[in-house]
Amino acid sequence: MTPTPNHGRHTVVPYEPGVWPDALRRGARPDVLERWDTVDRSPHTPRLLVTPDGDGAALLTARPGTAYVKIVDAVGNVGKAVEAVLSYAGEQGLAQVKWEGWTASAEDAATAGFAPLLLPLTRGPGEPGAGYVRWLDEDGGIAEPPYYRQSTDFTCGAVTALIAQTHAGAGPGDPIGRQAELTLWREATNFPACEPVGLGVAVRRRWQTSRVKIHLDTDEPVLLSHLSESEQEWRAVLQHASRSDAERLGVPVDARRLSLPALRRGIGQERQHVLLLVSLAAMQGFDVPHWVLCHGVVPGAVVVEDPWFNTAAGETWVDAHLLPVPDAALDTMSLITPGRFRGAVVIGRPRLSPPGIDIASGPKEAHAVRHGPVRSITCGAI
Repeated sequence: MTPTPNHGRHTVVPYEPGVWPDALRRGARPDVLERWDTVDRSPHTPRLLVTPDGDGAALLTARPGTAYVKIVDAVGNVGKAVEAVLSYAGEQGLAQVKWEGWTASAEDAATAGFAPLLLPLTRGPGEPGAGYVRWLDEDGGIAEPPYYRQSTDFTCGAVTALIAQTHAGAGPGDPIGRQAELTLWREATNFPACEPVGLGVAVRRRWQTSRVKIHLDTDEPVLLSHLSESEQEWRAVLQHASRSDAERLGVPVDARRLSLPALRRGIGQERQHVLLLVSLAAMQGFDVPHWVLCHGVVPGAVVVEDPWFNTAAGETWVDAHLLPVPDAALDTMSLITPGRFRGAVVIGRPRLSPPGIDIASGPKEAHAVRHGPVRSITCGAI
């Protein structure tokens, strides 16, 4: 194991399950060390950070392609270990340090400058009961949306829309939960996932006061290449119907690619929420299209909510919530192949009143309801 240069302040080495320095064996509870090794954390580059005098240590992980590091546990002299982690994160140019609440106390977290994270709306039995965050930029601190993990492999688009609208205060509606998730998915899906136009149309239909704009820099049907020709054909018909619905409802479909500077400006200056289609290749190692919610900006990174996390790699809701992704990484992962297109649904601040069309009545809307609410594919296969 080759230590990371640390200028005499701490030592960071790749973590090898079961290979524990004597000081760590003495200072860590057996159940802590057992939890470190119960899952294969190798996709997240686990690292062991040890304080200069060896009396404190922390297990660190981080999702690839992001701008944070997570403390799974700090043991021994916890204060010194966390101080060393903050120093290490600063050296790496990261935006944020998170701390899972397995053994962390609220008092220790507050003393080290960490703020508690809102608990997720749902939590599984193998997930921590608390989490903490510290932004390394003094001007950091992002308005925190609720966190909800998608309950299926394909409802990421619906979940990101629900979280965005709740965070924006878009008005009364069903509380975020499985019924709301599946209902909105049914209105937006192209079987089984959601393409950008269909998702944008469903958002407008559900929240009539929302300012919705769709960005999709291709005229071709999307997210269909993995299907047989016959399967592609009928889904393409539905995507064409989505575009007709968007035109009828006054939802613009901008054929220009949404740039990262424009995305940052919209979020930071205009308080927009952006549902962005990304590939999980960089962050998870498999090239599956997936919707995330972009809702905050910090220097050099965009803050997203990812409604899915990889428990097999040791991830928890702490990883996926308030997740900073560097601009360059987000730019790359949001170019979806084949065709390298970018799909996004931009949701602005709600109007004071709905747009002129009454989407709940009238023969034209009855036609739209019959022919338009179902779209897309593959995205959200996870």
